[in-house]
Amino acid sequence: MQIMTSSPTSPTSPLAAAADNGVAAAYFNFRGAERVPESHVWKGMHEKDTAPVAAADADGGDAVPVVDMSGGDDAAVAAVARAAEEWGGFLLVGHGVTAEALARVEAQAARLFALPADDKARGARRPGGGNTGYGVPPYLLRYPKQMWAEGYTFPPPAIRDEFRRVWPDAGDDYHRFCSAMEEYDSSMRALGERLLAMFFKALGLAGNDAPGGETERKIRETLTSTIHLNMFPRCPDPDRVVGLAAHTDSGFFTFILQSPVPGLQLLRHRPDRWVTVPGTPGALIVVVGDLFHVLTNGRFHSVFHRAVVNRERDRISMPYFLGPPADMKVTPLVAAGSPESKAVYQAVTWPEYMAVRDKFFGTNISALSMIRVPKEEDKES
Repeated sequence: MQIMTSSPTSPTSPLAAAADNGVAAAYFNFRGAERVPESHVWKGMHEKDTAPVAAADADGGDAVPVVDMSGGDDAAVAAVARAAEEWGGFLLVGHGVTAEALARVEAQAARLFALPADDKARGARRPGGGNTGYGVPPYLLRYPKQMWAEGYTFPPPAIRDEFRRVWPDAGDDYHRFCSAMEEYDSSMRALGERLLAMFFKALGLAGNDAPGGETERKIRETLTSTIHLNMFPRCPDPDRVVGLAAHTDSGFFTFILQSPVPGLQLLRHRPDRWVTVPGTPGALIVVVGDLFHVLTNGRFHSVFHRAVVNRERDRISMPYFLGPPADMKVTPLVAAGSPESKAVYQAVTWPEYMAVRDKFFGTNISALSMIRVPKEEDKES
C-alpha cells in the first residue's frame, strides 16, 4: 500500500522508500486532517445494534467486571472465573505493576508516535515479512476501509534490534525507549504467569497433581509474547471512523494498557450492544483469546472488542499478547469444569487456527465454529 503524506517526500527519504517497496505501513497525516477522507469512512459503524454504553446501566448489569488480584485469595479466583465466563474480559487492579512504570511506558509510546513521519518509516514493516514494524498489520489491509490509527508491532526479545531502525544513532532517546519497553515486558510476563495460575485454579486444575497441572507448567514455561503499540489520534468526526475493527484475539489472553481516554469496547449479547471499558487509572484490561477458549473447552470465552476514537484527545493503548509456541497443539481440557463431558473443539496449533481464521475472514462464519467437534447426532445425519 502506498504511504500517504500531506506533503511530497524526496525519492531518497525512508517514507518514499517504504512506499516504493509496497510495505503495508500506510502513513496518513492524522494531525493535519480537517475532515475524514473517504478512505477512512466506515458507514453505519455506530448505527449497528445499540448505541455504546459508557459504563453501566441502571442495575449495574453492563458494568465491566473489576478483578482485584492483590490478595490472590479464593474470592479473587472466583472473580476471575466469573468475569472470564460471563464477559471474556475484565479490568485488573491490584496487579502489582506500579503506576510509575505504566506512566513511563505510555510516555515513551507517545514519544514514538510523535516522531516525524520519515523517522517512523525507517521502522516500516518489511516486504514479505510484515509481522513486525511500524504501520498497518497485514490483516487490516483486507478491510475495505482504513483505521484511524497508527501502530507498531514487535516481539520483546527483539526490542533493541528493532528500534535501532527508528533511532540508528542509538542515542539517549533510543535507550530510554528500550528500557521502558523492557520493563513493561518483564512486568507483563511475570503478571501473565500469575494470572495463568489464577485461571487454572479457577478451573480446578492447579497444582502438579491436578489434571491440568502438567499443562499449566508447559504453558507457563513456553508462553510467547508480542507487544503492539497503538495510537488513536483525535478525529474531527469520530462517529464516521473506527480505531480498530471488531475482532477477537487469537492467542491465550491479552493485557491492554490504555490511557485514561476510554475507547475500548466489549461486545455483549442479548441484546447485542457495545460496552465501553472505562479508563481507570492504573488498571489493566484483560481479554480472553480464542485459543484459551479452546483450551478451556469453551468455559472461558473469547470476546469481540473494538476501538473507537475521540474528537478532542489522542488515545494510546498497548496490548501485550500471550500465546503458545507455534508447534504446540492446544487441546481442550475436558476436566476444566465445562458443562461438556467431551472435547468441544479439535486440537490445533496457533498457525493452524490462523489458517482457519484467514480462510473465513470477511464472512459471518466463526473460525471457532469451524474447529468444533461434530456432535454424534451431526455425524449420524
